[in-house]
Amino acid sequence: MANATLIFNPAARSEKASGLGLEIERLAGRDAVIRRTAQPGEARQFARQAAEEGCERVIVAGGDGTVNEVVNGIAGFPVHLGILPIGTMNVFAMELGLPKSITDCWRVIQTGVPRLIDLPQASGHSFVQVAGVGFDALALEATSRNAKRNLGPLSYLVSAAQIAARKPPLLTVRSGRKTYDGSIVLIGNGRYYGGPFPVFPKARFDDQLLDVIVFKKMGHLDLIRYLQGVLFGTHLGMRDVDYFQTKELTVQSEEKVPVEVDGEVIGTVPVTFAFAPRPLSVLAPPRNRASSPA
Repeated sequence: MANATLIFNPAARSEKASGLGLEIERLAGRDAVIRRTAQPGEARQFARQAAEEGCERVIVAGGDGTVNEVVNGIAGFPVHLGILPIGTMNVFAMELGLPKSITDCWRVIQTGVPRLIDLPQASGHSFVQVAGVGFDALALEATSRNAKRNLGPLSYLVSAAQIAARKPPLLTVRSGRKTYDGSIVLIGNGRYYGGPFPVFPKARFDDQLLDVIVFKKMGHLDLIRYLQGVLFGTHLGMRDVDYFQTKELTVQSEEKVPVEVDGEVIGTVPVTFAFAPRPLSVLAPPRNRASSPA
């Protein structure tokens, strides 16, 4: 394998991830330099350093949050991204059609075909899968790292139930000459959100279009109704749901509303979503095996 750096987040699944350390070292062997992260932000630093030193492949062993850090470290560099999905959700890996076994994923990294995908940004912060303003970002903000480690995806549901009882924020979305109002805004680069849920069924990684969904309400009953719509594939046709595709949009509010990308809160509105000038090269299975549409 060409010169490679492997960035490993031992906390991706708490004890489970740390137990994978020996297997990851065995797989990497002499093919990659392993850098272990000890705190948030280090994955981005390690990735940027590797890219600046001319590393051809940067491999990330972690969850969607660690992948996001690494992507922000290599954005703009001629680097191929490899993924060993060992996090809690691994939505991006699912979208790419990566195997569940990290041994099989390592084989993809060794033999997979580089695939160029769009790289959207939220006010300059890159993301690969999904971004959200409002409800989901509020739930993430309210979820502690300890709860995430101990409860996994259930921790978000606990926080979501608490957030739904609050007064919903009023968000204004602008795309070109059109304006939309709502309480929840989701922006998709891929189809999946929060797991194997095709919230953005028309999304493609390589169409240079962001798929945007604006949910107008945020109460408990509304969220249940929206969730049912997602499960049955009817949410895009709901009267209080706006859906459109665009190359750029802004989200504003008179309130301090958080913004999340790939499951990590990065700031508050106002925020502008657009595409980075250079796409991201990802080592993935052959296109006909990946879950994303061709």
